[in-house]
Amino acid sequence: MTHFVKAWILAIGLILTPAALSAQEALPSAPVVDPAATSELEAADAPAAVESAPSGLDPALYTPMKPTPGIGMPVDGGIDFQQQFSENGETAHWINNAILVPMMVGVSLLVLGLLFWVVVRFRRGANPEPSKTTHNTFIEIIWTVIPVLILVVIAVPSISLLARQFEPAPEGSLTVKVTGYQWYWGYSYPDNGDFEVISNMLTKEEADARGEPFQLAADNRMVIPVGKPVKLLITAADVIHSFAIPSAWFKLDAVPGRINEKVLQIDREGVYYGQCSELCGARHGFMPITVEVLSQDKFDNWVRANGGTVKGEATETAAAEVTAASETTTDIAPADAAAATN
Repeated sequence: MTHFVKAWILAIGLILTPAALSAQEALPSAPVVDPAATSELEAADAPAAVESAPSGLDPALYTPMKPTPGIGMPVDGGIDFQQQFSENGETAHWINNAILVPMMVGVSLLVLGLLFWVVVRFRRGANPEPSKTTHNTFIEIIWTVIPVLILVVIAVPSISLLARQFEPAPEGSLTVKVTGYQWYWGYSYPDNGDFEVISNMLTKEEADARGEPFQLAADNRMVIPVGKPVKLLITAADVIHSFAIPSAWFKLDAVPGRINEKVLQIDREGVYYGQCSELCGARHGFMPITVEVLSQDKFDNWVRANGGTVKGEATETAAAEVTAASETTTDIAPADAAAATN
């Protein structure tokens, strides 16, 4: 029966072969593509880098801060986390160094010691007659209770840190909207006139001229005040990105159509670097994050230099305009009343 089916399949294939060849001959030949034209089309379709005016339009108001070597950036030969400059980062660093690493070392040495003890104590030469013991209640209690205690010791500070990382920002905190694009970042300041700063990676020549690390330095920085919680609203315009600043223990995904919120607070003035930490396309490795942390006065000057408005000044200006308008109305009202009487 199997041979019968195979024979019919072969016969049908032979019958249909001439028709397929005729149809293929009837098809128009493929057009010859000019490689130069293809390159031009690819260049036209490729997303162009967004050009942006440098921050600090007025040098009297703002001059980019020089980074401190080894601070806010990776270091050669580093085997630990970057030095932390946020409360959450310091807590996480302590948990790692004071709890996790000692536990890992202790458990590894214990298991290694037990392994050597078993190899020596229960080798064939020392035990020609193997033991028939199958249960030991005391040992079973020990190897159940001790792992539970280890997990509790790890869980309590870890869960506390995790919960603290996602606490909402205090009332009146500065809001910055972070948008990931292919392949650069945009920082909007809705509390300061809603201006946006576009941030692209510096070339090697530009980074060297500014004394900054190549592939970490950006032409325009996200600037925030020192020691104050900043509410970051993080999203993306195209694909999933991830906004990460290792020295501030901060990482949050930027998802298209969704706004993720997290508080960033850095307690020392300086320049801090990060990178997109979610594979987002061909230039994923070339969209660095540069955060500059300034005193409140310098931050206000940076806002003014970029054409924004300082929060308190905007309120005072609006109040002055309302007062001026009311005074103008009061001055005109008597004249209108007299005209109506006449």
